[in-house]
Amino acid sequence: MPVEPEDQEVNKKKSYTCTFSIECSTILNNLKDLDPDKRELVPSNGVILAPTKVTFYEGESVFDVLQRVCKEKGIHLESSWTPIYNSAYIEGIHNLYEFDCGELSGWTYCVDGWYPNYGCSRYQLKDGEKVEWRYTCDLGKDVGCDWMG
Repeated sequence: MPVEPEDQEVNKKKSYTCTFSIECSTILNNLKDLDPDKRELVPSNGVILAPTKVTFYEGESVFDVLQRVCKEKGIHLESSWTPIYNSAYIEGIHNLYEFDCGELSGWTYCVDGWYPNYGCSRYQLKDGEKVEWRYTCDLGKDVGCDWMG
């Protein structure tokens, strides 16, 4: 169930862990569509951040943890606020942006294999969840997301 970011209260006295990863392996199958200036940014195995156990605090969102992990690991992150969805929108990770690999490309996330149909700042994490950030070249179809139709 999505939460409203302004209603979230973070309790730093209660910490939990989740597994977090960032990958762009779909680009490897679509290099012909990738902006040539971006090729050197794509790891040979598509993995930007291998699955890593991270600590988060009660009330934090997927976006909160993404910001912290990227800062700690020195991974470039760019986002913007989207008022109509009341959520953060991820424009780019690791200098790979939406539309860099075709008009249907960009970043999406899944939690325990499920792709929420709402923004990452509205997903409040629970202990033990597995969060995967994945670059899609086909509106999510190539990474297993089928809610978009």
